[in-house]
Amino acid sequence: MWDSECESQAGRDYDDNGVLSSTKHGVQTDRFEQRGKSWFVATDIPSDFLVQIGDVSFHLHKYPLLSRSGKMNRLIYDSRELNLSRVAMDDIPGGPDAFELAAKFCYGIAVDLTATNISGLRCAAEYLEMTEDLEEGNLIFKTEAFLSYVVLSSWRDSILVLKSCEKLSPWAENLQIVRRCSESIAWKACANPKGIRWQYTGRPIKVSSPSWNEMRDSSPSRTPVPPDWWYEDVSILRIDHFVRVITAIKVKGNRYELVGAAITHYAMKSLPGLIKEGGEEGGATGVGVGVAHWKGGRHMIVAGNRDDPSSGAQIRDQRMIIESLISIIPPQKDSVSCSFLLRLLRMANLLKVAPALVTELEKRVGMQFEQASLADLLIPSYNKTDTMYDVDLVQRLLEHFLIQEHMETDSISEKHTFERSNNSNAKIRVARLVDSYLTEVSRDKNLSLTKFQVLAEALPESARSCDDGLYRSIDSYLKAHPTLSEHERKRLCRVMDCQKLSMDACMHAAQNERLPLRVVVQVLFSEQVKISSAIASSTIKETGDSHYQPMVQNRKTLLEGTPHSFHEGWATAKKDINTLKFELETMKTKYLELQHEMENLQRQFDKVSKPKQQSAWSSGWKKLSKMTKMSNMENNNDVGSQCNAPQARKAPRRWRNSIS
Repeated sequence: MWDSECESQAGRDYDDNGVLSSTKHGVQTDRFEQRGKSWFVATDIPSDFLVQIGDVSFHLHKYPLLSRSGKMNRLIYDSRELNLSRVAMDDIPGGPDAFELAAKFCYGIAVDLTATNISGLRCAAEYLEMTEDLEEGNLIFKTEAFLSYVVLSSWRDSILVLKSCEKLSPWAENLQIVRRCSESIAWKACANPKGIRWQYTGRPIKVSSPSWNEMRDSSPSRTPVPPDWWYEDVSILRIDHFVRVITAIKVKGNRYELVGAAITHYAMKSLPGLIKEGGEEGGATGVGVGVAHWKGGRHMIVAGNRDDPSSGAQIRDQRMIIESLISIIPPQKDSVSCSFLLRLLRMANLLKVAPALVTELEKRVGMQFEQASLADLLIPSYNKTDTMYDVDLVQRLLEHFLIQEHMETDSISEKHTFERSNNSNAKIRVARLVDSYLTEVSRDKNLSLTKFQVLAEALPESARSCDDGLYRSIDSYLKAHPTLSEHERKRLCRVMDCQKLSMDACMHAAQNERLPLRVVVQVLFSEQVKISSAIASSTIKETGDSHYQPMVQNRKTLLEGTPHSFHEGWATAKKDINTLKFELETMKTKYLELQHEMENLQRQFDKVSKPKQQSAWSSGWKKLSKMTKMSNMENNNDVGSQCNAPQARKAPRRWRNSIS
């Protein structure tokens, strides 16, 4: 169906090898001769017409050119000079090479048509107006036939012709050569690979890939073509032509993950700074790649050579590539990896890509933020001088993620428990990622407390089942900022929930001198509550009382979610904490003993007191009154013999019950 043998032979004057010739010619010759930068016709008739194209000159004859070129007719006959013998054509598409082939065709010399020269010759024929009105089977008709029946039926030729159109703008666009080649490539890329037997091994292709016909006619014993067989070939195209091909492939309904992988492959080849860890240098754009080392990480820097005047153009080319790639990424969530998007975002910020496209890229990252890694998030603050890393960018990415999660949660019905579980797991992964990022950026002395606090509190409380990672980042921030005031340290620690700390984190926090004392007390108290709740819970299970609810219901969940980040170097701390707990229990025992003694004293006091509540002073005066009365009675008995009986019976004086 695509073989050149299947095309119609009507109106063709080139053989099966693509040799094109004219059936009519006015000057007998079989070749052109080149002398330096000048071309001459090998004939005895002297030339009477000079065509100058740049620094190349063609010494020709008027009649062969006039018989087939409408432009030559107008230039010669419409000229004010009666005998015009010289004309300049610096703007001819394809340059001297294309004009040479067109001139040979006018003289009847056989021209070898190939995929590398057909686009230039077709544009030159259009420029020279070599139409059917002047001669049947003129150059426009024959180059069009070769394009339609030979080039577009071949995968290799379509790629090469589209590549050759890079220097023919806007002629190739206006003549629909780019569109037709792009659609031909897209149609073949979307074909079912199971029906193709082909020899591609996955190695980079230096010149061109096997032709489409070779793919079809290869031996059945060959390895079947992989689904990504077309990535390498389309990656050699210029970015605007690559965009045309990818757009056509998307229209034809190819799988979005294959399209995304093709975009990633193209970006890796065209943007050397996109490669992790400075794996390669140079590349398609020739822009230098360097690796800058920061404390806590490394990142890529792409910059042109200052001594190279073309570095500005290279940076503009890279900016255009990034902007074009952002515009053609499929809208599906997992069409490209989050790591690729973040590296693309890093270069977009460095090269100052259009803000609207950067915002669109940030939203794409937010859609799959849970897939990001810490290394990809450490994006330097290229346009700022206050912080080492762009914390504001990560804050925006997190906001886009939360907005997307909220929209997905609203769209999920109550029956879709699996989707809700995935959303919850995504938030947990993002929380761990943010905690790790905070730990890394907290070492920056220029990071303000407000930025740290805003990023730490951006996630909802349900996203963190354990605050160990958050505690580690707080401790790292306190270590890097020793001059914080007591109020600032308390404000920093408010972002952490002491009840969500693991046993190891609590032990570390209990002896952490950088933490405020109030926070240490809260940590110890919360751990004591956890232990009491765990003991009470085990006791209730043994007794079978189901009405008791422990204070910390998700204790098991907290322990399972505890990372192993606080085990290192804490053997001594555990001993100190155990000693502190023993002293705390001793103080508690003494307190209970004192409370028991106080209760005994209270009971004794209640026994000696009357039912009516009287003051201590009143009780004391009553006791003293009784003692005085008894003393007076004894004195009366002793003096009874000396005193009269009526005097002895006189009642003693009563004491007042209160002090006035």
